[in-house]
Amino acid sequence: MASFTLHGIPVSRGISIGRAHLLTPAALDVKHYLVPEEQVEAEVQRLQDAIAQVHRDLEALWTDLPKDAPTELGAFIDVHALILSDPMISEAPLDIIRTRHYNAEWALVTQIDELSSQFDEIEDEYLRERKHDIQQVAERVLKVLMGTALPMPPPREDDDSYRPQMIVVAHDISPADMLAFRDRSFIGFVTDVGGQNSHTAIVARSLDIPAAVGLSQASRLIEQDDWVIIDGDAGVVICNPSPLVLEQYRARQAALLKARKRLLKLKKTPAVTRDGTPVTLLANIELPDDCPAALEAGATGVGLFRSEFLFMGRAGQQHKVPGEDEQFEQYRKAVLAMKGRPVTIRTLDIGADKPLDPTEHNALNPALGLRAIRYCLAEPQMFLTQLRAILRASAYGKVRILIPMLAHAFEIDQSLAMLRQAKATLAEENTKFDPAIEVGAMIEIPAAALALPMFIKRLDFLSIGTNDLIQYTLAIDRVDYEVAHLYNPLHPAVLQLIAMTIEAGKKAGKDVAVCGEMAGDVKLTRLLLGMGLREFSMHPAQLLAVKQEILNSDLKAIAPCTRKILRSMEPAEIAQAVEQLQAM
Repeated sequence: MASFTLHGIPVSRGISIGRAHLLTPAALDVKHYLVPEEQVEAEVQRLQDAIAQVHRDLEALWTDLPKDAPTELGAFIDVHALILSDPMISEAPLDIIRTRHYNAEWALVTQIDELSSQFDEIEDEYLRERKHDIQQVAERVLKVLMGTALPMPPPREDDDSYRPQMIVVAHDISPADMLAFRDRSFIGFVTDVGGQNSHTAIVARSLDIPAAVGLSQASRLIEQDDWVIIDGDAGVVICNPSPLVLEQYRARQAALLKARKRLLKLKKTPAVTRDGTPVTLLANIELPDDCPAALEAGATGVGLFRSEFLFMGRAGQQHKVPGEDEQFEQYRKAVLAMKGRPVTIRTLDIGADKPLDPTEHNALNPALGLRAIRYCLAEPQMFLTQLRAILRASAYGKVRILIPMLAHAFEIDQSLAMLRQAKATLAEENTKFDPAIEVGAMIEIPAAALALPMFIKRLDFLSIGTNDLIQYTLAIDRVDYEVAHLYNPLHPAVLQLIAMTIEAGKKAGKDVAVCGEMAGDVKLTRLLLGMGLREFSMHPAQLLAVKQEILNSDLKAIAPCTRKILRSMEPAEIAQAVEQLQAM
């Protein structure tokens, strides 16, 4: 097949080489994992058993039909039984299990998606509508399969032949759907839409998997099982590469792997600049299961626990919002996993590209609408439940509360009043918690950065969310790939807001961290150090590279260049000076 190259936006560094797996929305609803060779026939049998069970269910339905039932009901059951017996349903998915090693649910959905696309091309309206019958039959089989689901086999690091080599290709993948891929069934992501700092991109980085987004036509041009190379550093995707190109990228991939192994030696090395200034390196996590990776990278705590990921991907469940006990167990799990290190839990940051339920709210401009603390204050019972859960977890270790998207004094005051109420109810119940728990604010709205005394007076610490701060300062939707080229962390206005926040915190004796994507960008590490930042929070995968940059930095040499950058209003001058910083 002909080779071609697509250019998009780099969002997660590294190189992946594998087979394309085109992912449709329906396929996101089931688990994806590869079945080991010795378990393939058992997985085939599981699907055959599920199909046989649905046959029995349909026969029972037919037998139990009342005598006066409309004839259409019997015909409906007959049609479903015929569809279930068709080799395209009863045999083709078995071949997928045997050849691709997909688990039964994934194999069935893959086949149904293929059939559905074929039916969409049929001109006859009656025949075209039979697609829905096929999907209904598949749903019956899936329900049986999910009731007999086997635990996913653990990755076998000692067996190269078993390691998955699949790259997801999709039009778009929501942050909630991205969490379904944490089992490491895939080695890369390619999407038509998305931006450098969309939450999907952020999750890709947290999984430490190369990805490229904003490729426009990737899901149309790339075909199932095509060989694909993702150059995550350049945002380039090469489809069906020539043997020479493949060899070159395999060599680059091996070199990157060696460099990463060298970084592992820095795990226990304290993060101290060449002139002896200590720097705190924290980890951003989505779920408690991310804590081992944070510790493995040498993080001294969690600077940002994105609690919204506990709430997402639950649409259709009877209780969509996790209750207090469920939240408490997750927060406590993270606190215990960090073994005494501090854990900063951000309260629910729902809205914009992270809707709690996409079907319920469709604001004209969600980034400026009911999101984050605005959403929480509009749902006080839900907010109180979360605050109680966080407070209960604080009895098991050092916990801090971080409130997102604050802009007004009354939002701070109402949030603190809700926290006092949560403390009072727990005290009445004789439930243990840390009464002196620290509360901080996310500085991610320009109004907040320009009104810092209001925040410093009321709160214990500050954390700069650079992703949203850049978005709101430059009036750019960070999810929209059509304006992604305008998203610039080095814009002079952005740098001024960050610098004044760090300086104000320093004067007031309040800790200031950066927990946005700038903290994990090694090209910006020295610039942030020069601004006075001493607390970085990032994805565990980025931590050791940033630590290496800190170890090689001399603040006395950096300071004059940083002052020059902050005085400049010319983009070219700023970019050149940042390059000079990296060379020091």
